[in-house]
Amino acid sequence: MPKPIVAIPADIRQFDGANWHAAQNQYVSAALKVADVMSFIIPAFEDGNDTDAILDRVDGVIVSGSATNVHPSLYGAVATDADGPFDPARDATTLPLIRRAIDRGIPLLAICRGIQELNVALGGTLASEIQEQPGIWDHRKPQHQDRDVMYSIRQDVIIAEGSCIARYLGAGPVPVNSLHRQAISRTAPRLQVEALAEDGTIEAVSVIDAKGFAIGVQWHPEYWAETDKPSRALFEGFGDAVRTYVATRG
Repeated sequence: MPKPIVAIPADIRQFDGANWHAAQNQYVSAALKVADVMSFIIPAFEDGNDTDAILDRVDGVIVSGSATNVHPSLYGAVATDADGPFDPARDATTLPLIRRAIDRGIPLLAICRGIQELNVALGGTLASEIQEQPGIWDHRKPQHQDRDVMYSIRQDVIIAEGSCIARYLGAGPVPVNSLHRQAISRTAPRLQVEALAEDGTIEAVSVIDAKGFAIGVQWHPEYWAETDKPSRALFEGFGDAVRTYVATRG
């Protein structure tokens, strides 16, 4: 049987003076090598994308991390230069894609920026520069030329007993590579908190009324998916959910 196909919405990037629709290799590679699925990179447009037409042709959705942030106007806040950089075309692509994937029961894995998009898509809000809040750790990416150092596994998250993600990773502390300066502030009504950092930062959520796999994580399981057991387990669980969706739909 042919491999299932998942959608990965693109970022807008500029190279050589031109705009590109781009996705980082670490997400596409983890999907192929660990989840055992193929990927379609979905162009990001501020208008014109047909969300259902996209979802008709795929079996799952991965919403990746990115250097950009969700525009604050989408969760009722006033944007400042410090909140950027922004990618309005990605916002316009991912938010409706997330909502429709959930409505249709299509497996969804949202990572880093993705968990923030998931929260905003369902009515939640975000907090910026969380390292400036009392008692909150500095979760930002270390400044280093070596990406393995930048994405090193350096903190624990505490996974809730009986949570969706505990089926794959177990409950209790799990070491992860969580790299961010924004985080969920007010959790969307349809989301359940699945894991917290030791400082109380929300690190994982699931969709309460989802028909299938619908999980968001603030860390980067894709980076070490081939070698780190919890990262691999999450991608394997997503891949299994995609194949179950294909079998059920078929």
